[in-house]
Amino acid sequence: MKKRRRPGRVARKRRRKCGMRVQSVSLCHQASYVRLIRFLKQRGFASTILLPAQFTDTGRGLQTLKTVKPGQLLISLPQACLLTTTTVLNSYLGPLIKGWMPHPSPLLVLCVFLVLERHRVPLSEWYPYIDVLPTTYTCPVYFADDVIALLPKVVQRHALEQRASVQELHSSNQDFFRWLQPLVIEPVEEVFTYEALRWAWCTVNTRSVFMAHSPSQFLSGQDVCALAPFLDLLNHRPDVQVSANFNSDTRCYEIHSVSGIDRYQQAFINYGSHDNQRLLVEYGFVATNNPHSVVYLDKDILCKVLQGDSNLQQKIKFLSQNELLSNLTLSSEGPGWRLQTVVRVLSLPQTQFGLWKAVLLGQRLCEEKERWCTQTIRTLCVHRLQDTDTALEKISKLQQQCDASVTEQLDVVMALRQEERIILGKCLEILTDS
Repeated sequence: MKKRRRPGRVARKRRRKCGMRVQSVSLCHQASYVRLIRFLKQRGFASTILLPAQFTDTGRGLQTLKTVKPGQLLISLPQACLLTTTTVLNSYLGPLIKGWMPHPSPLLVLCVFLVLERHRVPLSEWYPYIDVLPTTYTCPVYFADDVIALLPKVVQRHALEQRASVQELHSSNQDFFRWLQPLVIEPVEEVFTYEALRWAWCTVNTRSVFMAHSPSQFLSGQDVCALAPFLDLLNHRPDVQVSANFNSDTRCYEIHSVSGIDRYQQAFINYGSHDNQRLLVEYGFVATNNPHSVVYLDKDILCKVLQGDSNLQQKIKFLSQNELLSNLTLSSEGPGWRLQTVVRVLSLPQTQFGLWKAVLLGQRLCEEKERWCTQTIRTLCVHRLQDTDTALEKISKLQQQCDASVTEQLDVVMALRQEERIILGKCLEILTDS
């Protein structure tokens, strides 16, 4: 009997490569997606290219059934399938909105409708859509205080502003919610809770598409959002190009693929040229291999590193007046222009105030000063890296003792911090070699 050979190194590598390959499982036979497709088909939708699937790398998304050529129509969603303020104004909620003063914002109107429809499940007309929406989100407005504390300082501020904004939306509209009491049996306070409004706000903020609407006499503020069932299953990828808009001729929201997609691959769209901090704050996720990602520095770290400078506050005031203390960045390619300009100003004594203004116009300094600037930016980078490492250690400890919902939040924050570590490491290499 011939002895069977053990698999060699090539075979093992091939197996590992296959193991790393993205896998997908179709979701189109699940009852919730069957209901959603039926609901949309009743409104004129016909999808022959895409089907819902679960992917090992991104989670839920849409998979192509056949090759999509460059420029080809990827999805066309009829206007009747879109959930807009017009949808709400034409619903059972419309008369009460039209009778309320002051006029509510389009955002509030969409949020209120989502809360009511979710409350009415399974009797809701929009139940097939509500049923496939996430029940919770990983946007910072959902984060616990100890998770927010693990975010970079700049993101922390955005997170707290986001939480305050949603809290204000809830607290300032209590009278409006009470006006809607005829629509529910329960006390209105039990329906329009902060948690319910937070869920609705995140649904609109993370899943809506841009669609300009004509001004309504019953609403206040700009109306540019629409919820797009099924279409909103498309995930974001930074390197993908698509063309997306509402076609006034076909009365459909259409997305065309610019570069094309291979058969059975996940179809992606592009939310814009956002770094991962923006993606986390606005959408609750971090994109891998994001070419737009940077690490932000703030005024506090500048003051900490340069606290020995007796003229520091005067320089900080000058930089603030010239609006240079925001968007100070470090990237894999080195420090950003704004950061270099700020550090050059900080390197100069008060007696050279005239040179401060020249630096703002792009003037470089003498070789000695430029070396000082490079070393200072390197020190800033090291401090930022220490902060990142400390945060990663705390995240690892928290992951061992928290529940599943907090684990999801920590996973997103860890992904952001791990990316920061890579960026800072590459930036340090550049600064060390220069």
